[in-house]
Amino acid sequence: MTTVTGAKVLERFPAGSPRGSWPAEECAARHRAEGEPATVVMDLESDAFLVVVPSPEDG
Repeated sequence: MTTVTGAKVLERFPAGSPRGSWPAEECAARHRAEGEPATVVMDLESDAFLVVVPSPEDG
């Protein structure tokens, strides 16, 4: 897992996917169902959607 500016990256999905951000949104929904505060952000540098949660040290 990678840490990105106060968030831990759980998964990454290419933005060029024919389904767009849906795979990332579905993954984030599964993590939320398990009690993790997952959200999806766009990483413009890598052209990917990232599923992230706040870093533990962010409280």
